[in-house]
Amino acid sequence: MATNTFPGSGGYTSSPPPPPSFSSRTAQIRSSLSAAIRPWGDFFSPSALSLPVSLSEASFRLRVNLHHFRLNYAVVGLTVLFLSLIFHPLSLIVFLVTLLAWLYLCLSRDEPLTVFNRTIDDRVVMIGLGFVTVLALIWSSVWLNVLVSAAVSAAVICLHAMIRFSEDVGNDSPYSALLSVVDSPRGAYSQV
Repeated sequence: MATNTFPGSGGYTSSPPPPPSFSSRTAQIRSSLSAAIRPWGDFFSPSALSLPVSLSEASFRLRVNLHHFRLNYAVVGLTVLFLSLIFHPLSLIVFLVTLLAWLYLCLSRDEPLTVFNRTIDDRVVMIGLGFVTVLALIWSSVWLNVLVSAAVSAAVICLHAMIRFSEDVGNDSPYSALLSVVDSPRGAYSQV
């Protein structure tokens, strides 16, 4: 085992820390996912659904909710994609392998990726994973399923993000200067 001598350490040698085990990596992925995913009860709360009053309010809600619930929306999109691939077992296996690569290379790392003593930027890793994912889906001949499921999930996600309103997500309404302190940003019709 190689030892390193650190300057100023008085000549003491230490070995590099052992690489984390697979179980510690999966525990780390689980903890980071559970910390980043918003509670599903808040996500599906029927009391937080209302129609936006205008196009600017809808775009404001879309922007705020896409940022606040980004990982929840990713899970919804991946679930729709998974369901579209159920009748294509080879494609499902390819999808699961690429999903594991995304989880390992994007979520479980605390330090930058190093290949041949060169540090790889996270944007390059994500672009490379995206390219590999597209190639894998084209290779498995389910690109039409993926395209349809992406369109369906984008429509569902945008619809949910535009009709979901809650004071805990977006405290700043674009109409805040026009509303009094006692008025609700949703207007009187939301009480019905």
